[in-house]
Amino acid sequence: MLVFLLAARTGLFAEGRFLGKVLDEWIVDGQEFMHTKLPHLLVVVAIAFLLYRILRSVTFHMTRVAEQHAPIPERISQVKTVAGIIRTTGLAVIGLIAGLQVLDALGVNLAPLLASAGVAGIAIGLAAQNIVKDVLNGVLILIEDQFNVGDVVRLAGLAGTVESMTLRKTTVRDADGTLYVIPNSQITTVANQSVGYSVATVNVSVDFSANPDTVVALLKGIAMEIRTSEQFRGVFVSDPQVLGVDAVKGSEIIFPVVFKTQATKQYAPVREFRRRVRLALEESGLLPGDPNRVFQTFVDKVVPGGGNSAPEAEPEHDPTLKKPQDGSPFSSES
Repeated sequence: MLVFLLAARTGLFAEGRFLGKVLDEWIVDGQEFMHTKLPHLLVVVAIAFLLYRILRSVTFHMTRVAEQHAPIPERISQVKTVAGIIRTTGLAVIGLIAGLQVLDALGVNLAPLLASAGVAGIAIGLAAQNIVKDVLNGVLILIEDQFNVGDVVRLAGLAGTVESMTLRKTTVRDADGTLYVIPNSQITTVANQSVGYSVATVNVSVDFSANPDTVVALLKGIAMEIRTSEQFRGVFVSDPQVLGVDAVKGSEIIFPVVFKTQATKQYAPVREFRRRVRLALEESGLLPGDPNRVFQTFVDKVVPGGGNSAPEAEPEHDPTLKKPQDGSPFSSES
C-alpha cells in the first residue's frame, strides 16, 4: 500500500499539498516503527512464547511424575487440577504483561487503563475475599498433600472420611452418614488419621484378688495369638505391649495393652482381643474389675494349747465400709 502511494504522488498527493504532507508523515512514522518499535514487539512476543513453553513443560512434567509415582488415582486428579490452575493462571499473567507491553509500544496511554483495573481489582477483591482465601488454601492443601480423598480426617472440629475435594471446599462424611461441606479457608489444622500407623490402647480391668503376674502373662498370650493369627497378621506394625499395672481403683486393677497397627486398621483386632479376654477371664476363674466391689481377707485365729479354733473374732474395722456422713464433709461436726 505504501509503495502504491509513493507511486501515486501526483495530484492530491503531490509534495507540498495537504495529503502529500500526511503521506510524508505516514512514511516517517512507518520508518520509525520499523526501526524501533517493531523489534521491541518481536522481542516481547518471543519472550512471552518462551515463558509459555516453559510453563507448559513444567505443568506437563508435574502430571507425568504424578502418574508414575502417585499411590492412588485421586492424587493424580489432584495434581492435574493444580497443574491446570498453574498453567491457566500463568498464561493469563504472561498474556496480560505482553499485552501491556504491546500497547505501550504502540503509544497507548496506559495510566487510565491501569487506574481503572486497579479500582476494579480492589472492588472484586473486597467482594470475593473469602472465595480467594478458599482457593489459595485449597491450592496449598493439594500441593502439600495434607490429605486425600478417602482419608479419615478431623477438619475444623469435624471428623469423618473425605469424599471430595475442590479448590474452594472439602466434603467430609462422618460415621452416622452426615455430610459436611467445609470451606477450605476454614481448614487451619488437619488431623489425618490415615497416614503412617494407628495406636489403640485397651484398658483391661481385673479384680484385686487376681495375681498381677498371672494376668500379665494371660494378656500377653492373648495379644500374641491375635498378632500371629492368619486374619490379623498383616495388620500389625509391631508386637502388642502389655504395660503391666497402670492403676489401682478400689478393688480393680487396670492393665493397659497397646496395639500398633496400620492406619485405621486397629478396630478389628481390638474387638477380637476384648472378646478373647472375656472368655479367658472366665476360664481362669478371674473376676473382672469393679470399683464398687469390696475386697476383704479374714484370717482364722487358733487358740494356743488347744486344737479347737477360737470363736470367730470380729474383723478389724474396714474404713472402706464406713457409712458416709450425711452432712457436709467440711462442717465441724464429726
